[in-house]
Amino acid sequence: MRKLIFLFCAFLFLGPLFAQGALTAEEQAVTIDSLIRSLEENYVFPKLAEQMGQHLRQKQKAGAFKNLTDPVTFADRLTEEIQSVTNDKHLRVRFDPEGATEMRAHSDDEEDEGPNPEWLARMARDNYGFKEVKILDGNIGYLDLRGFFPAAFAGEKAAAAMNMLSNTDAIIFDLRQNGGGDPGMIQLLTSYLYRADRDVHLNNFYHRHTNDTSQTWTLPYVPGKRNPDAEVFVLTSNYTFSAAEEFTYNLKNLKRATIVGETTGGGAHPGGTLPIADRFVAFVPNGRAINPITNTNWEGTGVSPDVDVAKEKALDTAHQMALEKLAEKAESEEDKRYFEWFAGYLKAKNEPPALSKEQMQACAGNFGARSLLFEDGKLVYQRTGRPKMELLPLSPTSFALKDDPDLRFTVEIENGEAAALVLESVNGWRERMERQSAQP
Repeated sequence: MRKLIFLFCAFLFLGPLFAQGALTAEEQAVTIDSLIRSLEENYVFPKLAEQMGQHLRQKQKAGAFKNLTDPVTFADRLTEEIQSVTNDKHLRVRFDPEGATEMRAHSDDEEDEGPNPEWLARMARDNYGFKEVKILDGNIGYLDLRGFFPAAFAGEKAAAAMNMLSNTDAIIFDLRQNGGGDPGMIQLLTSYLYRADRDVHLNNFYHRHTNDTSQTWTLPYVPGKRNPDAEVFVLTSNYTFSAAEEFTYNLKNLKRATIVGETTGGGAHPGGTLPIADRFVAFVPNGRAINPITNTNWEGTGVSPDVDVAKEKALDTAHQMALEKLAEKAESEEDKRYFEWFAGYLKAKNEPPALSKEQMQACAGNFGARSLLFEDGKLVYQRTGRPKMELLPLSPTSFALKDDPDLRFTVEIENGEAAALVLESVNGWRERMERQSAQP
């Protein structure tokens, strides 16, 4: 059989379905026999494999599959039944005639022909899982990673992403839409978070077929620059699965990252896809992860976050936490001011203080070339001859541009009205202007 590239992956079958054709009772029986045999020969826990086989036989004898003539529905039902015994979410059966035929066409003794060109093209089109890389306000790195593709193909993209983030003070890995992938990419990305002279034991994998255990460690060499001092945050959801969970679980137990979001899916058993009868395939786990710190894994339980918030709020929460943590540990007043500046802006953006009409009107006025205007229930800023820009309240007398936190406006109030406007930038520039007149 062709060697499997994804040995540790969410069960994402990508091939198109061909004409289905109704199932016969004979094909059902052959498929069940084939599935039971594959489970008994490959599943990581032999006793559970035997129990799954017995369960399928009992269901078959009771006529549970008798009326399932649609092959997709039949595959889904088989998945449901075997998962009911093990709660192993990697276990899955799928109707895939083309995949089953291709797998049977290659024996284990044949020379590996390499990855399928269509699969390589799909990886490239998906940019090897690297959806977005950017620098958030306050020098916080952000990586939206949708899959852990093999480092042999995705290593160049990984190096480019991590080198872009190499000068950030914190890195947020967004795995909320990541269903898994290859452990080699976990090694590569994690290695950027540690010094080259430190060997970090990440995980162990037990393999049923060889009855041995392999280890994964950080790599002694990575292309470009590492960022071992960055604060690290990982965003999770209930969709986060498999290799994405390993990355999260490793960093959590190494105390290298703060996990923010929801409990993950709960799949910790690596394996591969096997042909089942003529028109079906099944992903069958043949190993299990064993973390060197906990001596267990996240199978069936998922990885619980350090900060439990809805996935929609995870990014804003982690971003603000990163800024506050960096401000707290800052070694200079300049650095402390920098991080507090952006933390305050983000907090106000997420939970804007409610100002009354009177409070906003008191801040309005003309300050020479600059004006604060109260319009349509909000304050806006305008420099002579330039467009108006909405202001975000930070406090009753302090504001920032709604879409640009670098500039801050503080109004000095005397006798219930604006007396002066102080402009400050995050880089330390400051200017004070007396009010010339009331709002024009």
